[in-house]
Amino acid sequence: MDRTVKRRILACLKGIAIGDAVGKQTETLSREGVLRWYPDGVRGFEGPPGTAIPRYVGNAKRVWRIGETTDDTERTIAVARAILEDGDVRHRSVGRELLKCTKSVHPGVTSLWEFHQAGDPARVDQRHDGCGAAVRVAPVGILYRSDRLEDIVVGAHEASIPTHGGPLAIAAAAATAAAVSAAIDGAPPPEIIGLAQRAAAQAERQRSGWMDTSFGEALRIIHADLGRHSELQPQDVAARWFPEGPLTIVPLALALGTVMQSAEAAILLASNVGGDSDSVASISAAILGARYPETVNDEWYAAVEKVNEHDLVSLAENLNALRC
Repeated sequence: MDRTVKRRILACLKGIAIGDAVGKQTETLSREGVLRWYPDGVRGFEGPPGTAIPRYVGNAKRVWRIGETTDDTERTIAVARAILEDGDVRHRSVGRELLKCTKSVHPGVTSLWEFHQAGDPARVDQRHDGCGAAVRVAPVGILYRSDRLEDIVVGAHEASIPTHGGPLAIAAAAATAAAVSAAIDGAPPPEIIGLAQRAAAQAERQRSGWMDTSFGEALRIIHADLGRHSELQPQDVAARWFPEGPLTIVPLALALGTVMQSAEAAILLASNVGGDSDSVASISAAILGARYPETVNDEWYAAVEKVNEHDLVSLAENLNALRC
């Protein structure tokens, strides 16, 4: 079975894009709302790729299409471009590339709106605590091996602060980058979640100055809870850990990425839970794609590539050449 570092990196990036696109179909919906729109549940792309997602028809901000990726993937690629330019993670370069992004730039997404309104690539945010940094930080975990925890934490901070400077946001980003790095290195699940917890604790303490680590505790609790179940059902996950805030979205995604064994299954679970479904699907599938590249659905990826033309193969090859 081909689980080379190169293949793990590509599968990680594919998992991000597929999870983002499939999950977008149910983003912001309650579990009940998911079932209203999709009575049989989400089973992949629910309609021809490239056509409008039904509930976005007539949307004033954007008519999202089936198979289209969101700002999550767009900004992941932006972070990767900055890394490829510098061979390192520097917040000004990340800011420069983020300013080229166009999706979800409106007052409804305050963190991105303020950043783009300022127009300053060197801007350092001090307060936003959402998951917008974590969903784009995988290239940091691809760049650094998992034995370089300090670099991972610093790199996650640099990739976060143009738009997200709150302690929970930076902890979530550090945890995600660490989990991705460990998964690419082929680490077993206990090591992946352990490294994510260490990264989160270090990042949150450095940013807040407090010894208590809210994000790390949330991650520990959710991971332990999900790990007690032999099979995860959308209704149960939604009832216990509905992803709608900083202490549920990324902790749930990281937990799914380490207790499940399939990127495809995690994407479907997250999509059928609702809430911030695209973020949960994207992050969990990044980790699971790296762990089990063969579980990435190539038909779904072909649809995503046809709609978006991301060329993740070239991106993966270039990042692989830098991994250190």
